[in-house]
Amino acid sequence: MSDWLIYRGTGEPDPERIGALPPPPPWRNFEGGPLVGAAPPVDPASTRRLGERAVPLPTEDEKALQLINAALYLRRPLLVTGEPGSGKSTLAHAVAHELGLGRVLPWPVVSRTELKDGLYAYDAIGRLQDAQLSREGGPGGGPGSAAAQDGIGRYIRLGPLGTALLPAERPRVLLIDELDKSDLDLPNDLLNALEEGEFGIPELERIADRPGQEQVEVLDDDGRRVPVVGGRVRCRAFPFVVMTSNGEREFPAPLLRRCIHLDLAPPRDERLAAMVQAHFGPGADERHLDLIGLFTQGTRAGELRPTDQLLNAIFLTQYAAREEHGRREDIAELLMRPLDQRQR
Repeated sequence: MSDWLIYRGTGEPDPERIGALPPPPPWRNFEGGPLVGAAPPVDPASTRRLGERAVPLPTEDEKALQLINAALYLRRPLLVTGEPGSGKSTLAHAVAHELGLGRVLPWPVVSRTELKDGLYAYDAIGRLQDAQLSREGGPGGGPGSAAAQDGIGRYIRLGPLGTALLPAERPRVLLIDELDKSDLDLPNDLLNALEEGEFGIPELERIADRPGQEQVEVLDDDGRRVPVVGGRVRCRAFPFVVMTSNGEREFPAPLLRRCIHLDLAPPRDERLAAMVQAHFGPGADERHLDLIGLFTQGTRAGELRPTDQLLNAIFLTQYAAREEHGRREDIAELLMRPLDQRQR
């Protein structure tokens, strides 16, 4: 395997390897501060997706490895396309797991999602209510209350994108999931934040010149209190950004030229067997070879079958049809109906 690869797709954790990543190109060099602490460890969301261990990329999939590492080296977002169930969002968790980059910051996108949803939220109503309590001296109020002492930072919480752009020594992993479901404006709105590696919080910028307000502590997406200087969040290590798309729409050219594009093939053969073992234990691929055969037979015939259908079928047939081979196949076929098959 090439020595230049930082992420190698082995599924084995090696947190020290990210330290071998060279400095960024001059046009992607960011110098934000003050530095925040290390990211929280990988959470149950990654465990659910990866199983007992991360599924390795097949050794022959050299192109995918090169593109993933290109995004790491160039500090560019990775746009991952592919069929449903091909492992697009799981890729972000696999990189965080192998390189020891901590909890993945998930940002699921829907048609109503706006850029500000990913950057930060300001609870103006909560601040107004606390100010009223403080004036009246009610429960939790008064001049010495937490609300009075913490100031505006108590009511600002960074979103997943805002947290990913905090200045840190090691990059965070940000998953912008199903970007193709957004409205027309969001991909263009993302450009500036991802290109500049920073953004402003107007509520803090307006008071940054007041005594004691140059640096304000706010909450991040992990629930930690972090400092924001001058009302702006500026990154140090550009995050590893994975943007997924099911191909439901095309993206504007300005966004595409700033991304590394990876079209991820669905898991097959060795990778599919490794995925089954990761979720059901060693030797599970051999024990459920009949169901894997049914699944791959359909996909090779051009049917659209996401891999979670196979995992569901294996889990259910372990209980519903342990000794009845014919019934086992019937249940599996019901669960593994192609997504592109017309409803009857």
